[in-house]
Amino acid sequence: MAAEDRLRELGLELPALRQPAGSYVGWVRSGDLLFLSGQGADGFTGRVGADLSVEDARAAARACALNLLAQARDAIGSLDCVARVVKVLGFVACTEDFTDAPAVIDGASDLLGELFGERGRHARSAIGVQALPRGFAVEVEMVLEVGRAGGR
Repeated sequence: MAAEDRLRELGLELPALRQPAGSYVGWVRSGDLLFLSGQGADGFTGRVGADLSVEDARAAARACALNLLAQARDAIGSLDCVARVVKVLGFVACTEDFTDAPAVIDGASDLLGELFGERGRHARSAIGVQALPRGFAVEVEMVLEVGRAGGR
């Protein structure tokens, strides 16, 4: 099934495009690779293990993935142009003793699998950190392989 159709079937709507918060761009395309700058999720601030539960942080990671998909659509015109998700890198603001960052970033990975099926399976790293920009609990960045049709 086409990704845009699957998005509608899942009842998901991409959020408004977020503008970069600093001296960088939201995405860069190099050949068939699309590099998406890290995205946080509004409404999810603080540190996992102190201010947020793992479940709340997973929801934040899912929201980050939706923000990334909005960036991707801006870059290539349609999510149907995504050939595969190559790499996901997730950062989780957490307490020193929190060791389950992979379970948090599963929120993003699971959404990508639901949307793209086998093409959504990817390499990934999940890293716990002291703090993230703007107090975000989670930040996720992504690399996609994209087709030429419909791309910019």
